[in-house]
Amino acid sequence: MTGVTIKGDVTIYDNVTIGEGSVIFGPVVLGQPPRGKADGELSLAIGKNAVIRPFTTIYAGNRIGDDFQTGQGTSIRENNKIGNCVSIGTQAILEYENIIGDHCRIHSGCFLEMVTLGKYVFVGPRTVFTDDPHPMGCPKWKECGGGAIVGDYARIGANCTFLPAVKIGKGALIGAGSVITTDIPEMMVATGNPGRVIKSVNELKCRIGAYERPYLWPPYTDQEK
Repeated sequence: MTGVTIKGDVTIYDNVTIGEGSVIFGPVVLGQPPRGKADGELSLAIGKNAVIRPFTTIYAGNRIGDDFQTGQGTSIRENNKIGNCVSIGTQAILEYENIIGDHCRIHSGCFLEMVTLGKYVFVGPRTVFTDDPHPMGCPKWKECGGGAIVGDYARIGANCTFLPAVKIGKGALIGAGSVITTDIPEMMVATGNPGRVIKSVNELKCRIGAYERPYLWPPYTDQEK
């Protein structure tokens, strides 16, 4: 682990690789074996220039790209695939089998399991993605459930809840406190409980008049490229 800075009490299990330029602020646990697995049986790979903050635990069996960041108390279980330039906030929980695209920000206190996020997705604080329509104990739960699929550039407000297997289109905007029970089309604004489409993102107005409408700045202006 050449070029990795470790500050404080950091536990690193076998079969863990961390890219150069990374900084780890203990206490941190990296490569924790999942239940039923031996130390080093599964690998953990973290790319270059990571910043891993205190009280983070990352299990073995994950692949994480460059320029990764965690807040304090982040928990990441096994079998996640995380792209480059991803931020996972304070006390956020990634259970297993999430796929997180490049440049995503998952804010503080979120919960994800079996979720797919495209690139440049923003997930507001305390958002929860559910994955089991009939908890608990159904032998077929993975076949009828699973987490949401969220398209590139989607934006999710704080304190939202997503039911299993819903699909959120590219560039959609989900209002704070919404409960999303059905699919939301591309570039639409949805809000409420249950969440309903109310307008197009292109119909939004800038509150201070600085722009013709919101999201006329990168990376959102790159969506059509």
